[in-house]
Amino acid sequence: MSEGLVLGIIIGYFLLLMLISYFTSRHSDELTFYTGNRQSPWYLVAFGMVGASLSGVTFISVPGEVGNSSWTYLQFVMGNMVGYAVIALVLIPLFYKLKLISIYEYLRDRFGPRSYLSGSVIFLVSQTIGASFRLFLAATVLQIAFFDAFNIPFFVTVLTTAALIWLYTYKGGIKTIVWTDTLQTTFLLLAVVISIIIICQKLDFGAMDLVHTVQASPLSTIFEWDPLSNKNFFKMFLAGIFITITMNGLDQNVMQKNLTCRDQKEAKKNILWFSISFFISNIFFLSLGVLLYYYAEQYNISIPESTDELYPILALDHFGVLAGITFLLGIIAAAFSSADSALTALTTSFCVDILDLPNKPGKQQQSTRLKVHIGFTVLIFLVIVLFDLLNNSSVVSAVFKAAGFTYGPLLGLFAFGLTNTVQIKDRWVPALCLLSPILSFILDYNSASWLGGYQFGFEILLVNAAITYIGLWALRQQKPLILH
Repeated sequence: MSEGLVLGIIIGYFLLLMLISYFTSRHSDELTFYTGNRQSPWYLVAFGMVGASLSGVTFISVPGEVGNSSWTYLQFVMGNMVGYAVIALVLIPLFYKLKLISIYEYLRDRFGPRSYLSGSVIFLVSQTIGASFRLFLAATVLQIAFFDAFNIPFFVTVLTTAALIWLYTYKGGIKTIVWTDTLQTTFLLLAVVISIIIICQKLDFGAMDLVHTVQASPLSTIFEWDPLSNKNFFKMFLAGIFITITMNGLDQNVMQKNLTCRDQKEAKKNILWFSISFFISNIFFLSLGVLLYYYAEQYNISIPESTDELYPILALDHFGVLAGITFLLGIIAAAFSSADSALTALTTSFCVDILDLPNKPGKQQQSTRLKVHIGFTVLIFLVIVLFDLLNNSSVVSAVFKAAGFTYGPLLGLFAFGLTNTVQIKDRWVPALCLLSPILSFILDYNSASWLGGYQFGFEILLVNAAITYIGLWALRQQKPLILH
């Protein structure tokens, strides 16, 4: 693809986002940024969340990973479905009943201000690193596809993309995000569908040939029953459940969109239909993976050492201009649909949880919120530049993994709050939330030598949460909490 075409795609894409931002931010107030005035149509939220859930990492990695682990990833997605059911039946009613803007306000009402602060800080740290990591990967793709041709430094690429995200989110906030997510989901799914159609045309496949090829391929194996395998069904299924509950149901980034629906009933409906759409979308991604490997075999195309590179190489170099355009739009959409909502959620959490901004005078609210929004944009930019300076993908991945350990205390806090009425010594919660990830990280790092070769996967999240839960029980007060 020519540099001029790539530039045209990028400019056209962001003009669309700016147009959506203009229409959605008219007549907005401060609550619009945080809650969308709770007027979002549930079906719009459901469709848009598909794109936000399928990050740039997923967009590239899932099709390529089929060559390593077949369709075993679908076991994880099956667990996701159960996790979303728990969110719909347990968390959505709770958050709507309490009329929350930030979901961590629950921790204040249940335990006290220190627990509330702990939950918010955990989210702020984890989400900043996570959003930076995902945007770092997307910026790397844009750098290779376009900016390298003009010798533009990587930090300029990152600064440009971060500034553009701020520009279309700073006023409308979550209301704008709900609508831009819909556009971005459309582009993401369109990229996959067009890639599948082009492969079928090149292979002279009809619809039944496509289905038969995917079904007959050994790469379509779903279930793994070997108890020692890290792809074992029970491990992946349980991972899907608890990671969904923790990193979706207890994550302000995801739940803020759900809380823009008009009422609890519509929010539940949103989660139900989103989960079905999410499952079907992953079927398309996995099917594409099988077809990519089949196509490469038929045309004697070498499989790259990193399977993440397979889809980009074929889409940009072998499938023609249309596939290249839609792939580029898809990767941009996948990256920005998670980055823009993360920036909005970080701003919301800091303004509500740390500054208590909704209870401040109106003029102070707007100016302070704008400063916070700019501050997090700059922070994400600096973290991405730091990732680039490290120049070591293993180190960057390790930082991202370490950030995941902070979700354990969140799961422990919410689980403890929802399963009993015991009150705790709130002042000790920050120390516990710091100690639990440290102990879990040490255990995970030494598990092979301490536990006879056993290595933790997702289970370390449950261990982390269990340490927090046990610690909270140890911090209990003698008199029970009286619920009103």
